[in-house]
Amino acid sequence: MSSTQQSRVIPANEYRRERWRNGFGWTREIHAQRPGAGGDWSWRLSIAEIERDAPFSAFPGVDRELVLLRGNGLRLRFDDGEAHLLEPPHGRLRFAGERALTGELVDGPTHDFNLMWRRDAMAAELLHRPLVGPMVFFAEPGTMWALHLLAGEARFGAGSGLAPLQAGDTALLEEPQRTRFLLDGGGELLVIRLVETAANP
Repeated sequence: MSSTQQSRVIPANEYRRERWRNGFGWTREIHAQRPGAGGDWSWRLSIAEIERDAPFSAFPGVDRELVLLRGNGLRLRFDDGEAHLLEPPHGRLRFAGERALTGELVDGPTHDFNLMWRRDAMAAELLHRPLVGPMVFFAEPGTMWALHLLAGEARFGAGSGLAPLQAGDTALLEEPQRTRFLLDGGGELLVIRLVETAANP
């Protein structure tokens, strides 16, 4: 593995648990990408633990996508009257972080994968994919990948220097030059492609 390589696997037991910004719930932060020391993040991955009906924190200038990971469902009720139900197994919704909303539990607590990115600096695409054999990803300057293994197990090709993935783990593929990664295994993945669209301060 090159000394300049930034790609890594983050085991689920290393996610950092913290309070929501508004104090109404808990989240486990997987990763927050900060372009400069001490600056605001440009994108962030986390898993929200929702144990009761509660308003969501506001994130001006941020777009976000929520995916139901565990539980019997979550209704997102926006203050403008729109409502959307995240149903099992992996209901999802993309929405603007400025929109005021409340999360309402359908039947018991939920865990929800939360992707957030600053729309003036990044573009993001989230896909839910089966893992039934080899998949190839190319990381390069300005384009990175986050792979969250929902179920099963997976391993990267020899020479990658990356640890195997177990269910719940996340791999970040970020390189200073174009680099090919081969992922093989069986299960289900959330595949996130993140592209820089503007110079970050």
